[in-house]
Amino acid sequence: MRILLISDIHSNLESLDACLAAAPAYDLVVNLGDIVGYGGNPNEVIARAQSLGSVFVRGNHDKAVSGLMDLEEFNPAAGLATIWTRDQLTRANLEWLRSLPQGPLQLEQLPEVQFVHGSAADEDEYMISVADAIAPLVTSPVPVTFFGHTHIQGGFALHGQISEAYRPGFRTVGQPESSDWPLRKDRRYLVNPGSVGQPRDGDWRAAFAMFDSDAWIVSFYRVPYNVRVAQEKILAANLPPRLATRLATGR
Repeated sequence: MRILLISDIHSNLESLDACLAAAPAYDLVVNLGDIVGYGGNPNEVIARAQSLGSVFVRGNHDKAVSGLMDLEEFNPAAGLATIWTRDQLTRANLEWLRSLPQGPLQLEQLPEVQFVHGSAADEDEYMISVADAIAPLVTSPVPVTFFGHTHIQGGFALHGQISEAYRPGFRTVGQPESSDWPLRKDRRYLVNPGSVGQPRDGDWRAAFAMFDSDAWIVSFYRVPYNVRVAQEKILAANLPPRLATRLATGR
């Protein structure tokens, strides 16, 4: 089975369309959350995400926009974007966001894999460093966990007592690229497909991944998209300008 993994779209329709146009053939789409927030097309992105399938886990922005969590942990820009998004969404879309399941999620046909937003222990946990990843790697009931939330493409591996970080080996910044990470059955993994709509790893290109469950390979992708249009929509909505300018730097 070939699974298209998308995460952290954050209402960025241009980046989502670019990812879908570049994605190779797949059998299933899994969405790891934060469908909305920050960007200018929340209703349109929800509609596109719904059209791709029904396998979702909720993100913290999905919860905040739909009223399932408060904004105390959000910075001012994120909080303003949450309030704006809430006002833009249709009632049906608000209810749909509210109904999204909490991770971890598993598929009957893939017992060795689970899907979360933050971590299996805490859906809002950030796993950024090797130190963050050790406990989830050791305690996870399954060998492979796909997660989002950090907007950093790559992951972590555990072999015996040794844990290490992995980042795709991309060489360019303006062209489409892919990078394969062969997984091994004797190791445990945390894998982040990266952020479709708000990368924060220094690469502005939209990110996604493909998991081939037969070959046990994760393929990471980066694709350019029309950043200018996405920025213009944010500014036209009178959202904080920082949400627009950072799209160009991936920070």
